[in-house]
This record gives sequence, C-alpha cells and structure tokens, in this order.
Amino acid sequence: MRLVIARCSVDYAGRLTAHLPSAPRLILVKADGSVSIHADDRAYKPLNWMSPPCTLKEGSGDDAGVWTVVNKAGEKLIITMEEVLHDSSHELGTDPGLIKDGVEAHLQELLADRIDTLGEGYTLIRREYMTAIGPVDILCRDASGATVAVEIKRRGEIDGVEQLTRYLELLNRDPHLAPVRGVFAAQEIKPQAKVLATDRGMDCVVLDYNALRGIEDDKLRLF
Repeated sequence: MRLVIARCSVDYAGRLTAHLPSAPRLILVKADGSVSIHADDRAYKPLNWMSPPCTLKEGSGDDAGVWTVVNKAGEKLIITMEEVLHDSSHELGTDPGLIKDGVEAHLQELLADRIDTLGEGYTLIRREYMTAIGPVDILCRDASGATVAVEIKRRGEIDGVEQLTRYLELLNRDPHLAPVRGVFAAQEIKPQAKVLATDRGMDCVVLDYNALRGIEDDKLRLF
C-alpha cells in the first residue's frame, strides 16, 4: 500500500463530473490498483475513488505532479499535486479477511442450505468461494444456469455493495463463470446501498433470520 499526503486538487470525468479544490489530503494506492482520496473529517468514506481494475499513470516533464487514473470504462480521476508532504509504501501481505459474527455466518449457512429461496431452480456451487481478493459468501447458479455471486451482511451498506462489485469484476474475468451477476443480501439494506446496488445491476434481498430458521414466514423479499 502506498500512502501519499499532499496538497492537491482532484477532478473526476466519467458518467458525472466532480471537482475537489486544492487542500491537504491522503491518497491511498492499494495493491489491487484502487486509488482513493481521503480528508481528515469524513470518517472512513473517501471523497473520491477509482475501483479496480484501473491504471495509474504519473506524469513527467510538463505534467510532473499530475496523476491520471483510468478504469476499464475510460473514466478518469485526475490528481494534481501541488506539494507532497509524505510518500511511503508498505507491504501488508495477504489479509486473513473479515471473520463474520455469529449471525452473518449463520445466515450464510442457512441460505446455502435453502438456496432455492433466492428463486426456483437455484443450485449451490459452493460457500466461501475463494478469489484472489477474498472469499465470495455464496456462489450459485440460477434456473437458466447463469452464475450468481451472493454477498451476505447483517446490515447492508455501501461498503458491502463495493465489496460485491470487486468480486464481480474479478469473477467476470473467468470465462468458465462469466457472465456473473450479483445478489446483495442482508437483514437490513440502507436506502443508499440499495440505490447503488440497483444501479450496478445487482438484486437486493432482505433476509429474515427467523424465517430462514423456519420459525416464521419462509419467503424472502426480492427487490
């Protein structure tokens, strides 16, 4: 991971345009190629970012101090450095991944055992399908035989949608699995997460923990 603290301005050009005026910011460049820009007063959420797969080009000559990040859709994140205050790189190694709490782990187990609750004709490929960036909670096939990746959360927020997006981008590079679509499943899904997931072509499923355990109504609500 590369950490850069710099006074910079940032411009995003894609489906929308956005501009961040000059200010001191933290820039994270991760091993997966993602680039994100952070302020000191916005908790964990970046001000702007580019998800992988993307490429970073650092300018030279007249363009020295200008970083251009381009994703596969041709969208650009342009970072113009005015003053670099810190620049360091650190090898973090392979992360063991998030250890789910009892409820999330049990939701995964229950849904895998009752995979047809996602729809008639669904079949399980496997739980914890391993990828280079971590395990997909459930990989399955729908009635047409298409591959479906399911990400399970207790509370569905934007971070979970971003996580599923990264999995889908990677899985869709595998010709044996592609095309792969996503299902974002949680006991509660925040409105912003639902909007983002829907915009990215994912289905959202609200899970009823008791229903999956066979205590109450055993139907899921598919949006």
